[in-house]
Amino acid sequence: MSKILPPPTIRHEELILNLGPQHPSTHGVFRVVLHLQGETIVGVTPHMGYLHRGFEKLAERRTAVQYQPYPDRWDYLAAMFDEMAYIGAGERLLALEAPPRAEVLRGIVMELNRIASHLLWLGTFLLDVGALSPFLYTFREREMILDLLMELTGARLTYNFMRFGGVRYDASDMWVKKVAVGIGYFRAKFREYRTLIEDNAIFRRRVHDIGVIDGSLAIRMGLSGPMLRASGVSYDLRRHRPYGIYRQVLVPVVTRTTGDTWARYQVRMDELDTSLNLVETFLEKLPTGPIMAKVPRIIKFPEDETYFAVEGPRGELGVYLVGNGTPHAKRLKIRPPSLFNLEALEHLLRGHMVSDAIAILGSIDIVLGEVDR
Repeated sequence: MSKILPPPTIRHEELILNLGPQHPSTHGVFRVVLHLQGETIVGVTPHMGYLHRGFEKLAERRTAVQYQPYPDRWDYLAAMFDEMAYIGAGERLLALEAPPRAEVLRGIVMELNRIASHLLWLGTFLLDVGALSPFLYTFREREMILDLLMELTGARLTYNFMRFGGVRYDASDMWVKKVAVGIGYFRAKFREYRTLIEDNAIFRRRVHDIGVIDGSLAIRMGLSGPMLRASGVSYDLRRHRPYGIYRQVLVPVVTRTTGDTWARYQVRMDELDTSLNLVETFLEKLPTGPIMAKVPRIIKFPEDETYFAVEGPRGELGVYLVGNGTPHAKRLKIRPPSLFNLEALEHLLRGHMVSDAIAILGSIDIVLGEVDR
């Protein structure tokens, strides 16, 4: 008679998976330690700091003018907003105001830069979830935006365009005409994107109802930008704390209510159209006149402090600046939106599968140069 063996004991183990720091879906040198039970994420530990370059401390070692090229390197995909945050804080301390033409030019280049940033996000996000063709198309249009910015500033990514009291270069009539002609072209292409992407049932299933965060929690975590507006919170610095040329226009705030990865995609797609409309409005408002105000030969920050923030592609990008009566800043503190948006990563990933983690992380739209500084 054969002996009946007892059933085997089932052993449960937790798998630890390192995602990054060189994984392409981390969009930079960023490491996430995922704790898995099977394919389900039960714990998330992010590791940052691989790209730390000491930009805040450098502000104390460089004069106000010498430091002007450095902000471009914080978020190298949206350098115009970095420049505006630093220059805006300095102008507030110095009680400077840029001429009207310079203010309008700043608005034009910032919205063009927002479009370029969103296009790079869109292409790489779709590449993360398995769609190759949109990546090629978005980079085609992004190159056209970069060509326009290069024609104006001489650079493709780090522009060094803004100055205390104005801007470095004036726009020619030919450049203004090229921007105006490009608006219609980009509008048509963005409509094509929506048809190509949103009619794809596989993409919709990949992004619906994953990475959900509600508005109240998003506020408590300090989220901003599309991450916040996709959760139903109508807050945009261009509308609620306007600066520069935005004080003269009423910027529509794009929101969604579901707070999932699909909502974050929709908000950014709508913002592409909003930015085109703003560029068109700014072109109509572009006056003649000087592009620089009268500024001191040697710029010294007075003994005072201020905080100035702009609405960047990723959210609220702020600079806290303290002067001490010398050409050097006593203290400069950067408020990077990507860092605060990453605070929600554990909440967004827990309970999802590893394949969902790639889509969720891509929907946050992080730039590690800004996170680590």
